[in-house]
Amino acid sequence: MKNIKVVRYTREKIPDVLQFEKDLRKEEDFWNWSIDESYVQSVTKSFESGMFDNSISLLAYAGEKVVGRIDSSIIASHFDGSIKAYLDWICVIKSYRHRGIAQLLMTKLREELKEKGVETLVGLIAANEEAQRFYRSLPDALIRDEGIWIDI
Repeated sequence: MKNIKVVRYTREKIPDVLQFEKDLRKEEDFWNWSIDESYVQSVTKSFESGMFDNSISLLAYAGEKVVGRIDSSIIASHFDGSIKAYLDWICVIKSYRHRGIAQLLMTKLREELKEKGVETLVGLIAANEEAQRFYRSLPDALIRDEGIWIDI
């Protein structure tokens, strides 16, 4: 994992992330969403809206190139007064996988969440075999409950 630097995803890094998304699709062409002007506008607006103040997104750089990212949101609930976080997405470009980059992203995210008082990170597990192996390899993690997606 030498030469991998993890930094916060900020508005100035949008062009780097757009290139990451293009690189991702060159190696695996099964993503069900397009990197088009609508995507760029939505992402740009997300950095201007207070609705995203509880979002934490990190990028893994190999040199000047983004090779991985992790995205999450902090969730405060009156249910039990807890502060949890939701793991929205983690991905590493296929040719960079199995080098510890996803583990590094997860470690850095956990450190940042812990500093913010978050005790639990909740995520949906992707159905593909590679993702399943990754999630099962995470230390101090237990797979329980099922996830559900509900359209509003």
